[in-house]
Amino acid sequence: MTSKKKVQIWDGNVRDAALTILIAVDKNQAYSNLLLNQTIKKYKIDAKDRALLTEITYGTLQYKYTLDFYLEPYIRTKIDLWVSWLLRLSLYQVVYLSRIPAHAAVNEAVEIAKKRGHKGIASMVNGVLRSIQREGLRSIDEIGEPIKKLSIETSHPQWLVTRLIESYGVEKTTEMLHENNVPPTLTVRVNSLKASPEEVLKMLEAEGINAKQSTLMPECIHIASGQVTHTECFKTGFITIQDESSMMPANVLNPKAGWRVLDMCAAPGGKTTHIAERMNNVGSILATDLHPHKLDLIDETSNRLGIDIIQTAPVDGRKASELLEKESYDAILVDAPCSGLGVTRRKPDIKYTKREEDFESLHKIQIQLLENAVKVLKTGGRLVYSTCTVDRLENEGTVHEFLASHPEMELVPIENLPNELLKNQQNGMLQVFPQDFGSDGFFVAAFQKKGES
Repeated sequence: MTSKKKVQIWDGNVRDAALTILIAVDKNQAYSNLLLNQTIKKYKIDAKDRALLTEITYGTLQYKYTLDFYLEPYIRTKIDLWVSWLLRLSLYQVVYLSRIPAHAAVNEAVEIAKKRGHKGIASMVNGVLRSIQREGLRSIDEIGEPIKKLSIETSHPQWLVTRLIESYGVEKTTEMLHENNVPPTLTVRVNSLKASPEEVLKMLEAEGINAKQSTLMPECIHIASGQVTHTECFKTGFITIQDESSMMPANVLNPKAGWRVLDMCAAPGGKTTHIAERMNNVGSILATDLHPHKLDLIDETSNRLGIDIIQTAPVDGRKASELLEKESYDAILVDAPCSGLGVTRRKPDIKYTKREEDFESLHKIQIQLLENAVKVLKTGGRLVYSTCTVDRLENEGTVHEFLASHPEMELVPIENLPNELLKNQQNGMLQVFPQDFGSDGFFVAAFQKKGES
């Protein structure tokens, strides 16, 4: 069942565009969020179609294993990759989207199959989907092995389910895996250099945006509806898009006006600009990143927000101490590369592309970054380590290994966060889970350099 037909990515057909994105994610290990945004931007897709495209693309990815479990009894021959994704995409709509009539989803699948393949494929797609409609979904309860059942139910690899249960137990892991399939709330950070949250809320309301201030982080606003990036409020730099959890590091770093600060893995610049706002745009920040092209994003955001104390430089943080002056920074943020398990709901492909060996290699990079940060941090200076993962090796494991080889560094209590967050602090480290506040999973730890021991 092969097809060599070329299919354009956007011809007004939302489902066909979603299928193209899903195939690219699978074949090229492309990032679903980037492809989705590129597609929406390139083809100027309107709000209604944009919402459906986003929902069915992410939803199909999020429930890939679950959908395969439902489809398995009805697929009796080897099928092409695109046909597999078409079946998943169509069944996702039938099972999870009550406002889309099942017959409409099936009919659309058949038409796409005809366009991309031939009548034989269309007939097979129609037969599979109609059979499931007629006979009903097989029950996940028939899976006797608990970890496999949880894996299929939440669509996470079994090895990952096992790893998380070993770290956090069955109850917390189950909550987390289910939460990973809940669409995220869009949040923005108020630019304190320009306005208060109350003033920004009035501006957004005047532009037709339904929003409310967070009860957790005062500078955070939750967007309920409306295209916030199209507003003058956004364009003129009163707000910037950032997840609520990722607002923690700048607050924990707590930099003062006039300080010299280093942000070692800075792109795309959300935390860097937050640090600048905390410093009242007074002092200096060096924002470095391994990828030079990503530094343009920091410059663009800084300009939009009216921040002029940030300089950018293409520096591999693992070699920072060879390029930067020793003991010259008052504060350093190491928001390290990580497995990203805390942002699975935003990037569902993470579940399927990560491998168990990745954690050890990431852990080594994290240690190297911290090793370099220490050398350029002043005695008495503050170092904050953060990740957007929930993996214990990358978080507590990295902290403990780092401390073991650096007696001049000590963990200090995390401060300058709401009490609701601080009560979860353990031994100077804070792990936020996706289910805690409906934000991303995030980890933060704070150190101070006390001098050689």
